[in-house]
Amino acid sequence: MPQITVDYSQTVDPSFDRHGFARELHALVVRTVDTRLDACKTRFRRIEDTVVGAGGAEDAVVHVGIALLPGRAPELKAELSEAVLDLLAGHLETAGGPMPVLSAEVRDLEASYRRR
Repeated sequence: MPQITVDYSQTVDPSFDRHGFARELHALVVRTVDTRLDACKTRFRRIEDTVVGAGGAEDAVVHVGIALLPGRAPELKAELSEAVLDLLAGHLETAGGPMPVLSAEVRDLEASYRRR
């Protein structure tokens, strides 16, 4: 715990500093929710097709999902989501193109969560 998943459109692949983002994200999560650095695990999943609204050739999204053990206040989770969005924007180079749609969600892990 925390389990972090980042889904991102293939169009942002060349301009997305994924490893730099993950390192800073882990530090942010540690500071915000009082966990250990070695407990943070991030997976990146590249999305082949993305459609936003009516759809366009340059549609792009990046979504960060963070799953935590239960017990954090909703306000703390909202604070972390906002901070993740700020951090994420700094790791995407748009080169004059449109900024991808960015989103973040912090949720509780289900009671069935186990690790080994």
